[in-house]
This record gives sequence, C-alpha cells and structure tokens, in this order.
Amino acid sequence: MNHTLEQYDQEASRCRDLFIKKMMDYGTAWRILRLSSLADQLYIKARRIRTLEETEEAKVSDPIPAEYIGIVNYALMALIQLEMGPSEEDIENAAVIQLYDQKFKTTKALMLAKNHDYGEAWRFMQISSLTDLILVKILRVKQILQNKGQTLVSEGLDANFMDMVNYALFALIKLEEQQNSILV
Repeated sequence: MNHTLEQYDQEASRCRDLFIKKMMDYGTAWRILRLSSLADQLYIKARRIRTLEETEEAKVSDPIPAEYIGIVNYALMALIQLEMGPSEEDIENAAVIQLYDQKFKTTKALMLAKNHDYGEAWRFMQISSLTDLILVKILRVKQILQNKGQTLVSEGLDANFMDMVNYALFALIKLEEQQNSILV
C-alpha cells in the first residue's frame, strides 16, 4: 500500500502542476461552467481515450495520459463547482489552489478507504476497464443532473466525481508502470 500511495501522490502531483500552469495561462475561466458542461468535458476526454483504446490510431497528438490528467482536473473542478456554483467572478489563484487541494484530500481519503476494503482490486484490472468505469460514472452524473441532483438510494454527484478522479489516477499509475516495464 505504501508503494500505491507514492505512485498515487506522484500522479496527483502531475495533475495539480498542470492545473496550476493552466490557471496561470487562462485564469479561472472554467468557473463559468455548469456541472452539465463539466460532465460533457469529462465525457469528451473519456470517449477519446476509449476510441484510442479501440482503434489504436490517433490523429491528434495529445497522448492518453494527458486525457486522464484532464479527467482528474475536470472532476476536481466539478467538485469545486458543486460547492460554489458557476460564476463569472474571478477567484484568487491561492484560493482556487486551496479548494483544489481540499477536494483532492477528500478524494484521496475515499481512495484509501475503498482501496483497503477492495484489496487494491484495480491493480488486476485492465486500463480499458478503468476507462469504461469512468464513462459509467459520467453517464450516472448526467442522469443525476437530469434528476435535479436527487438520488433515491445511490451515491450522489460528489462520490461519482471522486471515483472518476481515483479511476483516472489508477489508470495513470498503470500506464506509468507499463512504460517503465517497456524501458527495463
């Protein structure tokens, strides 16, 4: 489990670094997005990954890991928007980073609990299965949004977004392990 934590934190750090760099370039323009728009952005990323997994042919140069990083960051943005709501008002970068870190901390705690209970089952899964699970979570979010955020017996929006983050980080870990095994 310690190795998992190291890998998880390393991949999360890559995602956070890119989030901060994009924030420096674009500010907090994403704050205008509604949850439905963020769900669509997540769908676009996950659908592209699935297409590339199935066709193994890319006509756009963005590699699959970049798409998983996008999923992590869009899902964390969605968690922030779930709390704050969309707005055209700018937020100071330090406040955004604090919110990002707070949402990530909660997401990591969920991963630790589930990883304990499920015995790191994700390590025995195909990366394509993680992609499919992300797509399922996105479709669930879209349905919950159609239900005006209400569920009868199921997890809410926050749990689905956190699962997307964790599945994407697991995929990044597995991709890194594959890359390292090729280099050895």
